[in-house]
Amino acid sequence: MAEAQIILSHSRESGIVAIASGEQYPWAHTALAESGFRRDDDGVYHLPADDTGATAVDLVTCAKRHRVSVHTSSRRFIGDAARDLARQLPGQWDASVQIYSHPVWQEDLVAWIWDSGELGRALQNERIPYAATITDMVQGTTLLLVERPGHQFDYLVGAFAPEGLEEGYGDPHAPRSIVLPPFAGRAARAVAERYLPSYEQAVHARRTAAIAAVLGSIRSEHNTWQAVVDSGHSSAATPLSPAALGAATEDFLDHSWQSFRTVIDHAPTLIDRCRPASSPWPDDDAALARLANAVADAETLFDEVVHRVSVPSQERRARAWPAIETWLTDGETFLRQALVSAPHRHPALAVAAPARPLAAAPPAHRSR
Repeated sequence: MAEAQIILSHSRESGIVAIASGEQYPWAHTALAESGFRRDDDGVYHLPADDTGATAVDLVTCAKRHRVSVHTSSRRFIGDAARDLARQLPGQWDASVQIYSHPVWQEDLVAWIWDSGELGRALQNERIPYAATITDMVQGTTLLLVERPGHQFDYLVGAFAPEGLEEGYGDPHAPRSIVLPPFAGRAARAVAERYLPSYEQAVHARRTAAIAAVLGSIRSEHNTWQAVVDSGHSSAATPLSPAALGAATEDFLDHSWQSFRTVIDHAPTLIDRCRPASSPWPDDDAALARLANAVADAETLFDEVVHRVSVPSQERRARAWPAIETWLTDGETFLRQALVSAPHRHPALAVAAPARPLAAAPPAHRSR
């Protein structure tokens, strides 16, 4: 493959568009600029509508002079495909083009994409010089749409990891990307009825697993700390002074508070979904109420510590521990309720919404 390429495609709104690719992509930028193309904020070059024929011919000649190969895509512009899909999804979605001119930029996606299927494999093993993100402006979910490598018409769609759960490719809880046809209506139905419910279930399972892991870790550390307190000796059987015991207690409480932030981040959404009355354990409502109150107190404390008020360490430990202790006591009740409250909805497609302005979504393309 040439060290620099120009990929041409057709856009419904902009006519001929071009994207630079390759390790020496600046050569492609130079050829495009000298041929009269203009670059927009997304990093996509547009051919002026009033000079289509002459400028396209000039581009081929200029590209050869700069050792740049020119390729014409059989697909329509990825931005058009993404916008058409976004308009037909239920809710409020915005689309943005992402450019990965240098192959290294594409590698950045692997750490962010949350997928256990073909999309994740393609990002690792195939050259993908551009893509599109489609973002739910209410829920914050961001999808990644790419042309399916090795296929003339199909697309792949997956999602980035939700905030606070940045596991990336290979996470066992990640949803599987799906193949989309080149028809916006059918593609939107597949996303709404198949992919998004799968994604929501995966997020629910990942959040539940994260909380279970944190509670297990804090409980284990608490047992170790309690054994030290009861014996008056360190794990190396060395007698501990009152000062050393106090320091060990402070370390345990501080570490537990840091770990408990995972519960603060993810438990409220999961608790809201729990319906004890319709579960096998209808009497769990009292325990869930205690857990909800405890995490609300912890949220208040966290906001004070991080955003506004200077809370002394001793006060923070004294206020944080009751919330943590409540979750250690009733955490198993929460986990069993969370497991039976996973979302199973299949949203119906709404009437296509009007076009909306584009909005960028991370990780963004790099324009140089």
